[in-house]
Amino acid sequence: MALRDITLGQYFPGNSIIHRFDPRAKLIFILFFVAATFIANGPISYAAVMAVLILGIRLSTVRFSVFRRGLKPILLIVLFTAVMNLFFTQSGDALLSWGIFHITTGGVRQAVYMMLRIILLLLSTLLLTYTTSPLMLTDGLEYLMRPLKALKVPVHDFTMIMGIALRFIPTLIQETDKIISAQKARGADFESGNIIRRAKSLVPILIPLFISAFRRAEELSIAMDCRCYTGSGQRTRLKELRFALRDILLLILGILLCAGTTLLRFLGF
Repeated sequence: MALRDITLGQYFPGNSIIHRFDPRAKLIFILFFVAATFIANGPISYAAVMAVLILGIRLSTVRFSVFRRGLKPILLIVLFTAVMNLFFTQSGDALLSWGIFHITTGGVRQAVYMMLRIILLLLSTLLLTYTTSPLMLTDGLEYLMRPLKALKVPVHDFTMIMGIALRFIPTLIQETDKIISAQKARGADFESGNIIRRAKSLVPILIPLFISAFRRAEELSIAMDCRCYTGSGQRTRLKELRFALRDILLLILGILLCAGTTLLRFLGF
């Protein structure tokens, strides 16, 4: 897997309806979507959740190949989860037995559903980050967490840290790719040998990567100090967040999706 396949945190500018949704509405909808994904427990309910997600991906105008690249880093996790559920779920009729391992209809169903659940959760997260800039995402999250200020929670500082971290994920990935290319040009070998040897070969990458990360953090702190940033007081925004009719419709869709999957689960679908 190449580092360029890691697309988490990247933002693809556009003018689709998904891009124009208020970030607060998108965050709340993602919560409804995640809830519906965990509530779904049958083919029809999973099909409904998948249909909503596929519609969102199509409307976002972001190429599906980008989403496919974003799934590559978790393929091993998905396969491992599927295998664990396949062999350790003993409900249903037996299909195959081999020593201590038993495959049942319930295990197959649970393995498929867990794979779908993980993929749906990751794709929904990618859809959110691909169509929402880190700044707008931070503003929306800060607005939704505003009630926590009554409990003396530093909401602004928390969301600022999250926004900076999200913003620098693609930058650090590019920096790592450059360091690896430079090391390969000097004769470094990262692909041969066993797992332990490959892990040891990555040590020369970590030192320059940490130095680069600390240097960027220092430059950012100096820039924030020069602009008299303190993190306190009423912060002004270039673009004020306002709910539109489309945002209300999106929230209604999220509520209907949750209610629909709950009803389908109750009916056994």
